[in-house]
Amino acid sequence: MSHQPTGIALYDTAADEAAAAVIAAYSTSFGMATRLLGSRARTHVRNIYALVRVADEIVDGPAIEAGLDATQAAALLDALQEETMAAIDRRFSSNLVVHAFARTARECVIGADLIDPFFASMRTDLTVAAHDDASHDSYVYGSAEVVGLMCLQVFVNAGQPSPSGPSPELVDGARRLGAAFQDVNFLRDLDHDEATLGRDYLGIATGDHDREAILDRIDADLAAAAAVIPQLPADCRRAVIAAHDLFAELSRRLRADPAPAVRVRVPDIVKAGLIARALVGASPRRTGA
Repeated sequence: MSHQPTGIALYDTAADEAAAAVIAAYSTSFGMATRLLGSRARTHVRNIYALVRVADEIVDGPAIEAGLDATQAAALLDALQEETMAAIDRRFSSNLVVHAFARTARECVIGADLIDPFFASMRTDLTVAAHDDASHDSYVYGSAEVVGLMCLQVFVNAGQPSPSGPSPELVDGARRLGAAFQDVNFLRDLDHDEATLGRDYLGIATGDHDREAILDRIDADLAAAAAVIPQLPADCRRAVIAAHDLFAELSRRLRADPAPAVRVRVPDIVKAGLIARALVGASPRRTGA
């Protein structure tokens, strides 16, 4: 006879479900990919994504639309970071998304070395409009590479009796995959970032960088990440291959259309094909293929 959870177990379940609702609302592609994860890691990755998304929304459109200025948004971001770190220590938060993330952080050994750079990059969005090479790299590390490293901590530690560190090869692959994802999204959102948010992440508007060179860097990062995916635990590989291939397809479409009239996306039927390839254990697609 099954028993419904009560007390803290019920609260934990509600927190996990709240995080899952965030990812379902914000990202169909990433949501599809996470469904390919084994149950050991799936909930934890959703918990990471939910906190990342809430922080991102503080510094982007929704907070602005609600009438917050940069000072108010910064205060909210500071409070979210403080609550996140406190929840990891005390094992409880009244914020369901934070509570879910804190549970994941404790089990999978996600600490301040990854959390602090993430919030630092989010804070940058409130103060920096145009990035040079150094600030771009720092921003991408905190906003995307550390998220890949958080997921890698889940892949190697979730459900394990004792934590362990990932290999240097996997660390490099996680960072480069995260960087590729972020740069692809910068290219997809180039017009919106410049016209609506007043931001230039890539230096294209100023003529400091060439679009094709950025796509070459993206494809090199995707290829490097693909090379180490076979080293991941078996129950995580299909999801990572699906995510990799979705962004490889976006890169291909961005290269094929230098001046898209609308935001570049992967049609649902193509997404389904990429998911199907991952499901049957196909190798990651070659970049540009």
